[in-house]
Amino acid sequence: MRETSWVSRTTVRDEMGFRTEGGESLQATTKQRDRGEKQDEARAEMGYRREMRWVPREARDDTEGQRRRGTTKEKVITMGEVDPAFIQAEEHRPKPDFTRAEGIPLIDLSIISSPNSSVDNDLALGALVEEIGDACKNWGFFQVINHGVPLAKRQNIEKASRIFFDQPLEEKRKVRRNEEKVLGYYDTEHTKNVRDWKEVFDLNVQDPTVVPASYKPDDEELTRWFNQWPEYPTDLREVCEEYAKEMEKLGYKLMELIALSLGLPKDRFHGFFEEQTSVVRLNHYPPCPVPDLALGVGRHKDAFVLTILAQDDVGGLQVKRKTDGEWLWVKPTPNAYIINVGDIIQVWSNDTYESVEHRAMVNSGRERFSIPCFLGPAHYTNVQPLEELINQQNPAKYKPYNWGKFLVTRKGSNFQKLDVENIQIHHFKIPESESAEKLD
Repeated sequence: MRETSWVSRTTVRDEMGFRTEGGESLQATTKQRDRGEKQDEARAEMGYRREMRWVPREARDDTEGQRRRGTTKEKVITMGEVDPAFIQAEEHRPKPDFTRAEGIPLIDLSIISSPNSSVDNDLALGALVEEIGDACKNWGFFQVINHGVPLAKRQNIEKASRIFFDQPLEEKRKVRRNEEKVLGYYDTEHTKNVRDWKEVFDLNVQDPTVVPASYKPDDEELTRWFNQWPEYPTDLREVCEEYAKEMEKLGYKLMELIALSLGLPKDRFHGFFEEQTSVVRLNHYPPCPVPDLALGVGRHKDAFVLTILAQDDVGGLQVKRKTDGEWLWVKPTPNAYIINVGDIIQVWSNDTYESVEHRAMVNSGRERFSIPCFLGPAHYTNVQPLEELINQQNPAKYKPYNWGKFLVTRKGSNFQKLDVENIQIHHFKIPESESAEKLD
């Protein structure tokens, strides 16, 4: 990112602590100064600190005669020094020669995507269920096409997202989320205690959503999370709510297929979502001057049940291959959705299916947009391995945990940098020694 201002060749900003060889100070016009202050404020929010770059002497000499006549203007470029909060540890930085993902499952849902379809066609269904099961087990994610989500609904929310994020910072901050209003706009999110190069807008699919008032185990009080909506774009609420309904329908169809792939009745998961905690997020990743040092979202696994991701044609999603730990760049497929197995499915399936670690890259030339939907169960759900999938030979590998308390704990961590690792499902993993004792 660069900021340019037109000044005479021999002067620089005195108020920034810089002087020319002759000691002259810059007298910027009020308009230039006001514009610069607004740009500085926006950059400060994304971790910039101003730094002066000198004009090379060779460039000054080329037009010395014009300079004496006062007819030459020169672009003085100020560059941002990125806040260390964004910098990934060396072992987690993206490589410039990343690997393109090959063989990612691309699954056609056309047999269940017509308006009157259901998961009942025995002949064609068997192959589809097998595809889903293989993808969940071997990859932890896959892409779907012919999914039944109207293209217009996706285009509408993508357009509204761009309009929203293109607004001045002060407008977006009118719906900024905080510890009381946990939904809305936010631009200082951290993953693994490193700040993400992004800004987001969150909304719940069910509005309001009922959750525990506190993360404390003995506190039984409940509260409600309400969506916040900006004044502009005026249709943001309508297009988001319409899109959320489409994500619900697709999510439930996918959960039916996943249930069948585990040998369960297709409606096995329906009851978990009667008072869902599902979230739709609008992501904006601005161009980044140090894409080799920062990430749009650092490495992580999704805590929810399932993630349905729409990404634009820029791309940036990387998935960690289970077989060798290699980071794979997922090439965008037009009008496809990327499906991630979440942590809750990992626990429900007793590790038959595992959530996959992934992250989002940024680049210096183009902004990127994506829209994930995180499918979440009711707050009172106690997440644990399903009883149909455990036995003496395959005992439960996780202790039960309450999803609402887990969710509230994770939400609270968004507003402060932690000194310890955030709560994860591995904190509820039963040690193998305990499992062995139960078998004995």
